[in-house]
Amino acid sequence: MTINRYLSGSFAPVTEEVTALDLPFTGRIPAHLNGRYLRIGPNPLGIEDPAAHIWTLGAGMVHGVRIRDGRAEWYRNRWVRSGAVADRLGEPRRGIPFDERLDMAPNVQVAGLAGRTFALIEGGIRPYELTYDLDTVGPCDLGVTPEGYSANAHSIFDPHTRELHSLAFLYGSEHVQHIVMDETGTVVRTTLIHAPGNPYMHDFALTEHHVILFDAPVLFSAAHLPTGVPFVWDDSHQARVGVMPRTGGEVRWFEVAPSLVGHTLNAYEDGTDIVVDIVRHPEGFNIRDFGNSRPTLDRWQIDLAAGKVREDRLDDRTQEFPRVNSHRVARPYRYGYSAAVELYAPPTGPEDPRPGTGFSNALLKHDVVRGTTEAHEFGRFGAVGEGVFVPAESPVAEDDGYVMAYVHDPERGAADLVILSAQDFTGEPVARIHLPVRVPLGLHGNWVPGDPWGPRP
Repeated sequence: MTINRYLSGSFAPVTEEVTALDLPFTGRIPAHLNGRYLRIGPNPLGIEDPAAHIWTLGAGMVHGVRIRDGRAEWYRNRWVRSGAVADRLGEPRRGIPFDERLDMAPNVQVAGLAGRTFALIEGGIRPYELTYDLDTVGPCDLGVTPEGYSANAHSIFDPHTRELHSLAFLYGSEHVQHIVMDETGTVVRTTLIHAPGNPYMHDFALTEHHVILFDAPVLFSAAHLPTGVPFVWDDSHQARVGVMPRTGGEVRWFEVAPSLVGHTLNAYEDGTDIVVDIVRHPEGFNIRDFGNSRPTLDRWQIDLAAGKVREDRLDDRTQEFPRVNSHRVARPYRYGYSAAVELYAPPTGPEDPRPGTGFSNALLKHDVVRGTTEAHEFGRFGAVGEGVFVPAESPVAEDDGYVMAYVHDPERGAADLVILSAQDFTGEPVARIHLPVRVPLGLHGNWVPGDPWGPRP
């Protein structure tokens, strides 16, 4: 019997919501850290046909650790409750809508803004607001526009302008919308952009003066809508990268090699050139099975004067989930972080076909100025998720801080929240906070600083 790789091993969903207080840890939790490390991912409920299950369609579950005063005060995991999720859990919907056609609570991103916590997805499904303790409030109006768009999973906050940017698509629409919000989440301007073929624009990039769009040969297909993933590779569609002023206006398009941009590390302006560092999936990407892809870290240098793009490889190790120090977003930078993650390798578990050597889960630190990469290896069974950079209390350098990620501990059969020193990246972790349960491999998350109740008395 074939086991669906996204329902087994490190992907296997957990079945219970857990609250644990005063978590044990080894090492030292930096005393200045005050906030929550949050991450979300698919955690399906009520699967009717396991063989046909697609990982990205699982109900969203948020996993969070609360840190304060050198302690890990709690761990919580909670499903994001759409009407369907509430029904499957046998709970009242409490006003949460249930649309049979598009009843999908967010499962891609969780972030904080203006003292609120949001779970996000894409395709016109509204963000959901969560409480501080990760319970579901319900759908909210973050980035919602009259045309039906809303803040998407890869919204970008620019710390220099205090703006939140989204590039949102709708299933079946040949337009995307650039949405700009202020630091409270209020929409201040929008730009509607023609996108022929309805390409899968999962991410985008910002520079100081421009928005960068990625037009890939992965297009909406109404015929595939009943499968739940209505995007397919189309060889006839030219891959392009677009450049538009942040204030709106005409998009200049430049042809690039056939590929799909998974996620953006960062982008910035270099004279009249624009530099865009991305994780790129090669030609033929199949959105129904991420695991068959081998994405790499690449650089596009867009020469606006000459009207051409130079394409270079920064690191050829298979990787995803690139992150940068958020204070360097849309500006020149030196360091980036990504994960060599099991999503793009055969699964662990009872039908593990991998050789005994040749694969190790790792967090990667890229020095894009020197062109070097450091790897903190977690081993064959130490499944690692996205690493998030958190600055030190009074940082004196771009990499003065920590990288935090959930990592599976095969000896305990449960997850640790690992805190690495970004400046001693290959050294022993600063701390490992021991969670009481396993955290399945998931998608994105953030460090959300702050305490809604103010300082401890």
